[in-house]
Amino acid sequence: MPTIKLILAALFLASSSLQAAEFRNVTCEGTYPQHLQGVCVDGASIYWCFTTELVKTDSNAKLLKKVPVASHHGDLCFQDGKLFVAVNLGKFNDPKGNADSWVYVYNASDLSLVSKHEVQDVFHGAGGIGFRNGHFFVVGGLPEEIEENYVYEYDQQFKLIKKHLIKSGHTHLGIQTATFAKDRWWFGCYGKPAILLVTDADFKMKGRHEFDCSLGIVGLPDGRFLSASGHNEKGKGHTGIVKLAVADDSTGLKIVE
Repeated sequence: MPTIKLILAALFLASSSLQAAEFRNVTCEGTYPQHLQGVCVDGASIYWCFTTELVKTDSNAKLLKKVPVASHHGDLCFQDGKLFVAVNLGKFNDPKGNADSWVYVYNASDLSLVSKHEVQDVFHGAGGIGFRNGHFFVVGGLPEEIEENYVYEYDQQFKLIKKHLIKSGHTHLGIQTATFAKDRWWFGCYGKPAILLVTDADFKMKGRHEFDCSLGIVGLPDGRFLSASGHNEKGKGHTGIVKLAVADDSTGLKIVE
């Protein structure tokens, strides 16, 4: 007869597989005044940041909660029951550094504001954030004349640990979105075409691809990704969409239709 441990293990694996299978290609319920900046997940819910509105949906993108937030709320990540959002209250991409960079923290359960942390080291404006090995990594804007990107590493009290350099070449307005998955950093950037930067854990370049995840990218527990996009419906507002994607050697990521 199977032991209790084996039964529990089987139930856990079944639950994990079911949970991973819940995520699929979906469109966020509703329209919003400003465009999508980033997405993250907690296993059951999707969190969407639309610049001036923070939104929580279930895995089918049915609206559960939304709250107004200060402009400009950018990319976000989920950790330990909280949402960490990169926020800039000043100018983006200003060579003189007239940004006003913060990380705002929200309860994932009800989107209530928990705390605010200055990250003024992010010189050209905080726009994106990721998490790895107990540390937060903030990315952001970039003036036109600079041919490299920067990642600012913080501890959990948001004390600066190190400023990292990525030899990426210029990307339009810097880096917008960030996630760490499959032992790699994945950074979404604007541009025509939009650019995906892939680096190793130490920010050494592994690839520069024409793939658009500039409105959101998050790694899933099963090894896949959710890549975000959106468009402006004239007279209605902005929408948000997430699609499943997988890693691809030639294109960086590939959408799973």
